[in-house]
Amino acid sequence: MSKAIPKFKNEDEERQFWSEQDSTEYLDWKKAERALFPKLKPSTKSISLRLPETLLDTLRQLANERDVPYQSLIKIYLQERIEQDLKSRRIPESK
Repeated sequence: MSKAIPKFKNEDEERQFWSEQDSTEYLDWKKAERALFPKLKPSTKSISLRLPETLLDTLRQLANERDVPYQSLIKIYLQERIEQDLKSRRIPESK
């Protein structure tokens, strides 16, 4: 029998709870089903980023050549680099 999931006042409280708990004590993951949410838009947060003007000019030029907004191109570049770094950290699986 698994533990009962408490009621939460808000998402922050729930987030805090799950960051400190082992979900296997509350859920039977063997019974879980995959769910797809194709129209779900990821939440975003605005940040301020200082860049050298020459770098920003180059980004704008590259974005213009690809016909995308320069901020979108920055996100693409960041995502690609993060994936590359994470992939290089993984320990190769033994065969």
